[in-house]
Amino acid sequence: MATFRSEHSYEDGRHPGQVRFETDPRRDVLRRDFTINALLQDPGSGEVLDFVGGRADLEARRIRAIGEPEARFAEDHLRLLRAVRFAANLGFELEPITRAAVRRMAGLIGNVSAERVRDELARILTGGGARRGFELLDETGLLLELIPEAAAMKGVEQPEQFHPRATSGPTP
Repeated sequence: MATFRSEHSYEDGRHPGQVRFETDPRRDVLRRDFTINALLQDPGSGEVLDFVGGRADLEARRIRAIGEPEARFAEDHLRLLRAVRFAANLGFELEPITRAAVRRMAGLIGNVSAERVRDELARILTGGGARRGFELLDETGLLLELIPEAAAMKGVEQPEQFHPRATSGPTP
């Protein structure tokens, strides 16, 4: 059983300036990143508590930020990469407003420590859906921010002479 809390006044894109312990589970879920991560289970009854539409987003296979996406991403810039990771690994889509916010705020990823970025990239590329993860990194502008050399290779010809599978497809 977790302790409910709320967090306030993020100043550095990662750490809350203030943490309050709460008794209301609704206040706790409002601090979380995505609706699918805000589902709670009552330990006594087993009832799933959903205050932000997480069940509907699970059914729709959609990643959506809780509340205003810009506010969630400003609190912790790593959430930009987490959105891509969850979508890629789970085979979900990024909800359009959340996707647009990731794109607008992609430049903030440079404020995240290299170790945290490395860990998220590893999860994107090894957790299932690596190709989709790479596509989402590109579509959201995160690839250009994190690995500009890879972004620069987009559209570069892959001659069959050197990359036989690039044009002929997978071998049976």
